[in-house]
Amino acid sequence: MKRAYVIVNPTAGKSQADRFFLSIIQNLQTGGYECTSRLTGKSGDAESFAEEAALSGRYDIIVAIGGDGTYNEVVSGIKTSGKDIPIGYIPAGSTNDFADTLGLSTYMPLAALSISDSIPKKVDIGDFNGRYFSYIASFGAFTGVSYSTPQSMKNVLGHFAYVLSGVAELGNMKPWHVKVTTETKSIEGNFIFGAVCNTTSVAGILTLDEELVDLSDGIFEVLLIRYPSNPIEINSVLVSLRLGRFKENSLIEFFDAKEIKMECDPGMNWTLDGEFQQGAETIDIKNIHEGVTVLVPNGRKL
Repeated sequence: MKRAYVIVNPTAGKSQADRFFLSIIQNLQTGGYECTSRLTGKSGDAESFAEEAALSGRYDIIVAIGGDGTYNEVVSGIKTSGKDIPIGYIPAGSTNDFADTLGLSTYMPLAALSISDSIPKKVDIGDFNGRYFSYIASFGAFTGVSYSTPQSMKNVLGHFAYVLSGVAELGNMKPWHVKVTTETKSIEGNFIFGAVCNTTSVAGILTLDEELVDLSDGIFEVLLIRYPSNPIEINSVLVSLRLGRFKENSLIEFFDAKEIKMECDPGMNWTLDGEFQQGAETIDIKNIHEGVTVLVPNGRKL
């Protein structure tokens, strides 16, 4: 029998992991896995647990039960270990951006059952000034939605809490002066939002066309939104974002890059996979090609 090390964030989402825990374990066992489980109690636990499990050499897969932040920690722990062990992701967060990109079921018992039929897929991850991220590094509008929305609000309202907070941020837009340099271009200006990503969903609010995103091509998608000076420009940006017509709007920069350098105000904070990250004067972001292995539904094209 194969062995699974199961890392559980019991407070993620609407405490779904706690509610479905027994069903999840039973379904993993039905799929042929002998399970060892461990609950997180604080930030950083999932990372240290994953590193410890990977280094032990005892497990065939590591299962992350939680939101995108929990998944991020598991990825970081595995990368720190220097091992390559597949990750089974059972989403239990409020938005689950990356889980949506992977095509995972949001019904946790079903996601657990499907792991036995999943296939390993190497996907890209990012390096942000030495810290790993799984699918997105972002600043500006919407960036504070995840870490500033109280857990109690997330638990009660779920995904809608993110939408409410995101809309509220639009009324308090602050432009940040940023110089962006990649291997092919240099851009400078005042921006209200920026994202370096490898996903089709951003905070459950912005959506990128699946045809534009390849999770293992060694390239990030970069989206920058310049500061709109009046309500008409704000509306044009919102329409372009909703329709996915990024390149048709002069206020939106959308391009691909392997490495990105950003020179900016150190007070400009970021989120990595929805978790807070302190800013810096210089941000160096690098794509780590096929940096981690994740289990995805059989037949899912990424």
